[in-house]
Amino acid sequence: MSTIIALAIDSAGVGVGVFVGMLIGLSVRRKRVGTDEGLIGNSVLVTALVLGLGAMALMMLMKALWG
Repeated sequence: MSTIIALAIDSAGVGVGVFVGMLIGLSVRRKRVGTDEGLIGNSVLVTALVLGLGAMALMMLMKALWG
C-alpha cells in the first residue's frame, strides 16, 4: 500500500500541471468557440479533472514499470 501512495505523491505534479493547463486551455477555447462540444458533461472543470487524473495514473504506471 505504501508503494501506491509513494507513486501517487511522486506523480502528483504531473496531474496538477495537466489539470491547470487543460483548465486554462479549455476555458479559452470555450469562450472563443462558444460551444461545449467535446467536453465531458459539458463542463470544463470535469474534463480538466479527468484528464489530470488520467495523466497522473499514466505517470504512476510509467514510474512503477521503469522506475
